[in-house]
Order: sequence, then C-alpha cells, then structure tokens
Amino acid sequence: MASTTDSTPRRRSVLWSAEHRLTTIALLLVVTLVAFESMGVATAMPTLVADLHGLSLYSWPFTIFLISSVVATVLSGRIGDRRGPAPALLAGPLLFAAGLVVAGTATGMPTFLLGRALQGFGSGLLLVSVSLLIALTFTDHERPVIYAANAAAWVLPAVIGPSVAGVVTVSIGWRWVFLGLVPLVAIGVLMLAVVVRRLPAHAPAPDGRRASVPQAIIAALGVAALTWAAQHQSFVALGYGTVGLIALAYALRTLLPVGALTARPGLPTVVASRALIAGAYAGMEAYLPLTMSAVHGYSPALAGLPLTITALGWSAASAAQGRYLNWSREASLRTGFWLVAAGLVFFGLVSQPWFPGWVAFAACAVGGAGMGIAMPAISVLLLRYSPEGERGFNTSAMQLADWVGSALLIGLGGVLLGLVGSVLDPSPAMALLTVALVALALVGVRLTGRWPSKV
Repeated sequence: MASTTDSTPRRRSVLWSAEHRLTTIALLLVVTLVAFESMGVATAMPTLVADLHGLSLYSWPFTIFLISSVVATVLSGRIGDRRGPAPALLAGPLLFAAGLVVAGTATGMPTFLLGRALQGFGSGLLLVSVSLLIALTFTDHERPVIYAANAAAWVLPAVIGPSVAGVVTVSIGWRWVFLGLVPLVAIGVLMLAVVVRRLPAHAPAPDGRRASVPQAIIAALGVAALTWAAQHQSFVALGYGTVGLIALAYALRTLLPVGALTARPGLPTVVASRALIAGAYAGMEAYLPLTMSAVHGYSPALAGLPLTITALGWSAASAAQGRYLNWSREASLRTGFWLVAAGLVFFGLVSQPWFPGWVAFAACAVGGAGMGIAMPAISVLLLRYSPEGERGFNTSAMQLADWVGSALLIGLGGVLLGLVGSVLDPSPAMALLTVALVALALVGVRLTGRWPSKV
C-alpha cells in the first residue's frame, strides 16, 4: 500500500476522546440499527407477506424502500448544503422509527408498504447527514478512523441479523423484527440531539450546486422500472425497462457532478468509482448464494455463509486502513479495485461445476477486503475534493451512484439468467456476468491511476 509519509499506528483516542465520544456512540448506534433492519428484514419477508396476503407484491417492500431512499438522499443533500446536517440528522431516525412502527403494526400490505417507504426515507436522510456530520466533526486526517468504525457497525448485523430475525419471527412474530428496534432508535435520536447542539452555526455557500428533487423521483422510478423489468422478463418488461433506462440517464445528468459519467479526474472519478466498485461487488453478492446452492449443492444456510466472510473481511480491512493516517487514499482506492477484481475472478471460477465451491470463501475474503479498503477511501476523497458548500450534493450523488450501479449490475445478472441460463443451471449466465464485473473492476483500476496534481 502506498504511503505519503509513514505508517504511524492510529491512536484509539480519536474516537473515544471527550470531544468525539458522544458523536461516535450516537453514530455507531444509529448505523447499527439501520444495518440490522436492512439485514434482518429479508428473513422475515416471506412470513410477513404471507400473513398480510401480499405474496403477489413480494418485491415491492424492497422496491419502495429504494425509491424513497433515493428521493430522501437528494433532499438531504439539498438541506445539508443550505442548513447543515442537523435537520436531516434528527428527522432521519425519527422517520425511520415511524416507519418501524407503521410496518410493525400493519394489518395489510398498503400500510406495510407505507412503513417501508418511511423507513427508506429516513434511511436516505441519514446517509447524507451522517457524512456531513463526520465532515464537521473529524478532520481529513481522522476520517479514515470513523469510517472504519462505521464499517465495523455493519458486521454484527451482517453476521447475526438474519439469524436473530428468523428466531424472532418464529418465536414471537415478525412484527417484533420492526417494533423491537424502536426504543433503541429513540435513544439514538436523543444522543444525536445533544450532538447537534454542539455543532457550529451553518453558513451556506451561495454558489453551491443544488440537486433537483423531481429529477431524483425520475431517477428512483427509473431504477425501480429497471429492477422490475429484470425480475419479470417479457416484451412488455423490455419496453418499460428501456423507458426506465432513458429516464435514469436523463436524471443523472443533473444529479451527478459534471464529468462523473465520463470519470473526469478528481471528484468525478470518486463518484464514478463508487458506482463501479459497488455495482461490481453487488452483482457478485446477489448471485453467489444461488451459485453455491444450484451449482455445488450447498444447503440454504451454508450457501449464504461466504457473504458473512465478506462482512468480516470488509470490516478487518477497513479497520486496518483506519490505523494508518498517512496512507494515500488514492492508492488505497486503486488497491481496493485490484482486490475486488481478484475476488470476482474467483467467483467466476466457482460458478462453474468443475471448480471447487469452497474457493468462494477465499473470493469473499479477498473481495471483502478490497471493499473495506476502497469504500472509506472513496468517502475521504469525496470530502477532500468537495467544496464545503457542495458536500451535501456530492454525498447524495455518491450514494445515488452506488444504488444505480448496484441495480444495473444485479439487473444484468437477472437478464442473463433469463437468456442463457436458469436458476437451476446458472453457470453460463454467471460466466458472462463475471466477465462484465471483472471488466468494470479493471476500468476502476485504470481510472484511479489518474488524479489532479493538486487537490
């Protein structure tokens, strides 16, 4: 790993000093709760949609969460640039908690979908406001440490979230997968309220970029149309999927920084890198359990176990990069792309019946480490390259790029399964998907070798 000066171990005092302790605890609590809900809800979904007589709408709780998150992310960016992170930082968890209550007490699918929309909106507000809070509270030198802690906050939910949600669903009912988190979210809100009172007064920059909320709605509907079309392949789906793709491309022209679609060196490369690396890895994660079960005969429990290795590798690598303040974040990002590319090559081999399935664990360890190094580097570089008055806009653009890249690559896998394979024989489709995913990771390697001489 390249270093700008030396590799001095990071002191623990950054996160737990008197200055940062409350902020650290509040952020990690809220992030952990959002992560737990994200990881656990999929486990409870089959039971709850059956109970609410909504099997025909099975994918819509996920789709409406995505749509509302996209809109809220853009709105949070606008609010953050105009008024600072405080409004969205408090409104986000409150709306998320309201969504938990509505979903947990729903008696029908319409009410449950409303709850999921509120959860998505609250989560979207939080994603941007947390980043802006980090920008105000931690220096550029310290930010790798808090981003490492954020990554660690996702590990426990990733490891135990699905299992705990399954036990709760079976023993006391699916409603408590949602309602059980509400008291903890309330504690997080109270802590954030204290943190917000300590923030300096916000002075908006008059020339900051402003994203359009209507454009965000268009982008969200475009992503939803593409996702739905990939899941329900037909000539009709091809039609509205094409319309969704056109609408998405139109919206992204104003929702992303100028030059992001062509990966101009600097900030545009940072945003483009998030789309490339998140999309490439999400494409692998979405189809790895299917590959393990259909190609290698793993049980449902074991088929998803490599993804736990991803979470552990991600957290360990993120913690490692957080211990060394003087690593070049540009070099870290490029190293992350190389590791993800290597993990994806292993995935492509595992997708074939003649290759041993256990190598998937190595693929996830290597790829997860790449993500753990790259994602904090992207967050640090985004704030470093962003004018203060445009941090909200750029943070929302980065998150939007993540979602769009992931949706497109997961959708591509679904299309390939329909064209050249099936859920019973995914190997041909996964071979083609791997070629596309590795190519994108190598494009990322190429792009992250070009940076402006000065920041």
